[in-house]
Amino acid sequence: MQTILVVDDDRDIVDLVKYNLQKEGFNVLTARNGTAALEQANQMPDLVILDVMMPELNGWEVVKRLKANVRTASIPVVFLTAKGSEVDEVLGLELGADDYLVKPISIPKLLARVRSIFRKRDPAQADRDHIVVGAVEILPDEHLIRIDGKEIFFPKKEFEVLLYLAEREGRAVSRETLLNAVWGSDTHVVDRTVDVHVAKIRDKLGKHSGYVETIKGVGYRLRPQ
Repeated sequence: MQTILVVDDDRDIVDLVKYNLQKEGFNVLTARNGTAALEQANQMPDLVILDVMMPELNGWEVVKRLKANVRTASIPVVFLTAKGSEVDEVLGLELGADDYLVKPISIPKLLARVRSIFRKRDPAQADRDHIVVGAVEILPDEHLIRIDGKEIFFPKKEFEVLLYLAEREGRAVSRETLLNAVWGSDTHVVDRTVDVHVAKIRDKLGKHSGYVETIKGVGYRLRPQ
């Protein structure tokens, strides 16, 4: 089981990311400031998800110290931060981070980036750079979907809903779970929002619209017919 260290001074964000990572089968360590992050890094996690603006030590300093330590230098780091300027992103990557994501959190995107990093570090997984469900092919890192080999544009939220369902092919997913995963727990949206996006997804799937099944009283399931 791969271990991921989640570092953020916002408890709600830590809890949200931890919950979703654990659902995907990861072991999760947490820290609420930079000093605690360095202490937890001594347990040699397989990945660090790191905020920038934190007490005691900020994320920039944490990365510098991780990369300066021969034991932790090879641990991949993903910044997850509200600092969204291009200058900040370039700085984070130049300090040695493997990826840089800007809040508000998109759980499907975060999970896709995490899996991408692990694939790149595991040659045996190198060919698993896309998800195929029947006639639908999804390339998460490229934000690209092909249906019957033809590239079809999906807006951000529709893409993330379909990706979330595809990653759980054959499993029922509740509307509440989709809302929390795609829109975030702090966003005030209703179940109807999910239904509207699913209707648009079905429209784009065309003759394969039946792939997205409605589970009465629960939510949806993606399963090729």
